[in-house]
Amino acid sequence: MARRRSDAPDDPDRRQSTIKDVAELAGVSLSTVSRVVAGNYPVARATRSRVQRAIEELNYVTNTHARVLGGGSARTVGFIVNDVRGAAFAEAVHGVEQEAARRGHICLVATTDGDPARELAAIQLMREQRAAAVFLIGGATDNAAYRARVADIARSLDASGSRLVLCGRPPLGDGIPVTVVEYDNEGGAYALTSFLVGRGHRRILYVGGDPEFTTTAGRLSGFRRAMGDLGCSVDESLLELGTGFTRESGYARVSARLRGERDFTAVFAETDVIAGGAMAAVFDAGLSVPEDVSIVGYDDIPLAADLRPGLTTVRVPYEELGRAAVRAALDPPAGRADQRQVLGAHVVVRRSADRPGASLGVPAGT
Repeated sequence: MARRRSDAPDDPDRRQSTIKDVAELAGVSLSTVSRVVAGNYPVARATRSRVQRAIEELNYVTNTHARVLGGGSARTVGFIVNDVRGAAFAEAVHGVEQEAARRGHICLVATTDGDPARELAAIQLMREQRAAAVFLIGGATDNAAYRARVADIARSLDASGSRLVLCGRPPLGDGIPVTVVEYDNEGGAYALTSFLVGRGHRRILYVGGDPEFTTTAGRLSGFRRAMGDLGCSVDESLLELGTGFTRESGYARVSARLRGERDFTAVFAETDVIAGGAMAAVFDAGLSVPEDVSIVGYDDIPLAADLRPGLTTVRVPYEELGRAAVRAALDPPAGRADQRQVLGAHVVVRRSADRPGASLGVPAGT
């Protein structure tokens, strides 16, 4: 091999290694180094070993833009989420990261705080970085403008050899080159509402978000459908919508309802975090859960089991959602350009819900 450049700290010629340095040290051409780095062209084993040793000796860092221009893959995936602090979709993010790392991909991360402009900028950056797939994780405001914008993004990524993945969002429609991995959002709400009705509740206070938001739309639809199928009318005055997915919003909405005459026997909280606030509001009003008010949530984050009483909720396999999304994107099945997978969700029964005015009558700690 050629003479190695000095790495001494006081070397006046010390600088960041280039692909030319690697080629000289390995005694090969620039194109051979590029092929070894990109992994997109066969190179003799002995030659590949020389190049890899030179890369290690020189501590050479690949230039991503050069790889893109050369047609190589950066072996990255990107995921975009409204807020990484959300307990539920943090699990989905973890699943994406773990499955991507297992396959040798590095994750690029961006948060949007619900701003469509920030989401678009993040997607464009990930496209420039030649990400193998871009994952939009969590719900979104679903309207015609959103669908048109995301459909254009999906086509653009597909044309560049990447893939748009909607993780925890519903599909955009037929013919859009997008991978959708979601959970049975509506079915989970249907099952949870059926649980409450089966225990005698008819006056159920629903506390949730904006009906245009995909998460709220699915859960509210499941609630309405279950009530109708079971012969119960939905009192629109018991729908507390437009709140944020926070403990504070759950506390404020339920506290306000309890200052007047109580006209409900149960609370369907759209998330476990909202349910935690609702439960605190009931306690602060001098009432008990579930003896006076039953409360259920959705997501089954760790908080749900730690509340007292433990929260009846819907279990969503968020980590598996993220892992399945990576598998679907990087190992796509043959066939249609638009692919969809739906994971199941199920009710987890704990002590926070029972018949109106009844006690559970089970040992403490169950």
